[in-house]
Amino acid sequence: MDRRSFLKQVATWSAGMTALPPVFHIVPEALAAESPQPMLSIAKGTDYEKLVAKVLEPLGGISAFVKKGDRVVVKPNIGWDRKPEHAANTHPLVIKSIVKAVLDAGASKVMVFDRTCNEMRRCYSSSGIIDAIKEIKDGRLSWNYIEDADKKFVPVKLEKAKDVKEWQFYKDALEADCYINVPIAKHHKLAKLTLGLKNIMGVIGGNRGQIHQSIGQRIADLNTVIRAKLTIIDATRILLRNGPVGGNLEDVKVLDTLFASPDMIAADAYATTLFDMKPEDVESTSAGYKLGLGEMNLSRVKIVKV
Repeated sequence: MDRRSFLKQVATWSAGMTALPPVFHIVPEALAAESPQPMLSIAKGTDYEKLVAKVLEPLGGISAFVKKGDRVVVKPNIGWDRKPEHAANTHPLVIKSIVKAVLDAGASKVMVFDRTCNEMRRCYSSSGIIDAIKEIKDGRLSWNYIEDADKKFVPVKLEKAKDVKEWQFYKDALEADCYINVPIAKHHKLAKLTLGLKNIMGVIGGNRGQIHQSIGQRIADLNTVIRAKLTIIDATRILLRNGPVGGNLEDVKVLDTLFASPDMIAADAYATTLFDMKPEDVESTSAGYKLGLGEMNLSRVKIVKV
């Protein structure tokens, strides 16, 4: 799919110049050909700013993904009214460190947002993410509260998708020059795990409960439209049980680890090993692999530990 053509359709629809939703063409063969051998970088540490810099080094640093003047979305998981230690949301200091790196790379605008599950202002506050990024005094940085009926949601037809034929996507996520996906690794009662692919739920509109029917395939379909240039999975502490909400510290395991890859399937596949699972145990990982979104076989991934 020609991205420029698709974004022209988005702009035309948003301006009210047409009633026809933008159409996104899924071409699995082209997606699969993009990365013959993906790289995954793993780093450990408790200084989050250094940890982010270190995990990105083998990938060429943040400048390999963010170009001067880019409009960048940093997409955490802020879905739940939980404190950082409960491991229900991405760690606030990880997000702060990524945002600082993106600004230093010369981004013209950096946006942080999520469509939450609990009341949005409480989620943003309890997670610690807003307080953390408020410390960065830079006019290029903004954060949005996404309302369920937000007018920024754009309907998109997914041509050749396996299951989801049309859905609404948040316009700022669609139009970003660089979309950086920063989920936390945690247990999910229905999906088994919620990782990079599942984090797409925070930038879609409509009745998200419908996605939980055939959840693996539908999550994979949605990720064909908004594809992260970079996925950084927060495993500084992971939620082993009672996800995705959590709330009990006994369910949390501290690992002080981040891993990053331009291949979200590879990142999700590696994350399963933290839970004594295999990549194929998570339906969305298998479905995304079959759609050509990345590499699931970890023996074909260049894994670098720093």
